[in-house]
Amino acid sequence: MYLLQGNEIIREYRIALGKSPKGHKQQEGDQRTPEGHYLLDFIIEDSSFYRSIHISYPNTRDLQLAQLRGVNPGGDIKIHGLKNGDEREPGFVQSFDWTNGCIAITNQEMDEFLSLVQPGVPILIEW
Repeated sequence: MYLLQGNEIIREYRIALGKSPKGHKQQEGDQRTPEGHYLLDFIIEDSSFYRSIHISYPNTRDLQLAQLRGVNPGGDIKIHGLKNGDEREPGFVQSFDWTNGCIAITNQEMDEFLSLVQPGVPILIEW
C-alpha cells in the first residue's frame, strides 16, 4: 500500500488483504477487499483489532450493484493493525492474506499511518 502526498510516495506498507483478494468485493462474506474510490471516514480505537480507520465501503455504485444482484454488499471494511491478542511475529502474520476483506498492516505501521492521515482522506483501492 502506498501513502501519497500529492504525486509523491511518502510511505509504503506491506499489507494483508481478504482471503480471496483478487476481484472487487461483490457481497458480504466473499472474503474480498473492495476496489475503487472511497474515503477513510472515521478512526476506531476500540475493536477486535489494534486501532483502525474505517473505509466508506459500500459506496453508491456498490449498493446499486448489490441491489441488482439481490445480495447484501457487506461493509465494516477498515485498514487495521493485527488482531488483539495475536502474539505471532508481525512479519509472519503479514506474510499471507488473512482478513475478511479489510486491509491489515502491523501495529507499529498502524500508529504511523494514523499519525499521517485524518478522517476524510480519499483512498483508491486497486489490484
